[in-house]
Amino acid sequence: MGAVIVDLTVSLDGFIAGADDGLESPLGRGGEPLFAWMTSGPRDPDDPRLSVVGPSRPIVDEWRSRAGAILSGRRTFDIARGWAGGHPIDAPIFVLTHAAPTSGEWSPRVRFATDGFDAALADAREAAGDGVISLCGADLAQQALRAGVLDEIQVSVVPLLLGSGVRLLDGIGPITLEQTRVIPSDGVTHLRYRVLR
Repeated sequence: MGAVIVDLTVSLDGFIAGADDGLESPLGRGGEPLFAWMTSGPRDPDDPRLSVVGPSRPIVDEWRSRAGAILSGRRTFDIARGWAGGHPIDAPIFVLTHAAPTSGEWSPRVRFATDGFDAALADAREAAGDGVISLCGADLAQQALRAGVLDEIQVSVVPLLLGSGVRLLDGIGPITLEQTRVIPSDGVTHLRYRVLR
């Protein structure tokens, strides 16, 4: 069974998006620099949307090689416009929602999960096999931590203070983590932690 991880980019003060994020401003006020590290290097031959500098390359390579499934919240799905143009990670995407949309466009890799977090995670586990199940969104990461099912937290920390917005780990703890990796790169530091139970 694959690990359940959260792997997101955060500001130094812990936000994955600035204030007032939404369809018109996906990263919120001031949040655009969060993903600058993904487009600051040479063009990626496998995905023209990505261009990372050398030290960050292992992160992107792991996304591709370890991916089994993605579990996303409905709000993230809506803000990402259903990944209609494709997702950089080629894996099934399970969107946790109360009701599946009846119109619109989204990636053919998207499947809607309407029976709650536990059922959505079980579906993602089945699809992922031995691959990683990556949680996409703060609320899902917090649910997984509270349920005791999150194995790893990887954050790509950018030198930015947003001050407000969507905080990744708000209201969580105490939970002990073991640091397992640090990769300094240009404009970002990649940190990985194992969740100790």
